[in-house]
Amino acid sequence: MDSPPPQLRLQITSDPSNLAPVRHQLEGFCAACGFDEKARGQIVLVVNEALANITRHAYHGAEDGPIELNVEFVEKVLRIMVRDWGTGRLPPEHLRPRDPLQPGGVGLVCLREWMDDVIFSPQPDGMLLTLERRL
Repeated sequence: MDSPPPQLRLQITSDPSNLAPVRHQLEGFCAACGFDEKARGQIVLVVNEALANITRHAYHGAEDGPIELNVEFVEKVLRIMVRDWGTGRLPPEHLRPRDPLQPGGVGLVCLREWMDDVIFSPQPDGMLLTLERRL
């Protein structure tokens, strides 16, 4: 009998104090899936930036906004789904690219460079971000 694919399910709030525990759990999950240290660092940084942007933009700095992370590893693909119930502004791909040497916008540059697929799916009451990275 095959074991079910590895999964990580987290329900947190937009409080920045949740970032370190999420990074730690995600790094361990990625290690268990076989990602090397460099890939783990990239994945964890991308998710950290996404969560920080949710607090900053979707919840306008509020630290009590709900966020769900659903992470799975199926057929050598890591899929990270990040759901918020914030303002649901336009997905970042509609925003003008920023100079990565200027403050702000670095998270989006890393997200597009280090993940194989990035999908922003506006919801009636927030946003669903799906990130994929192949092993």
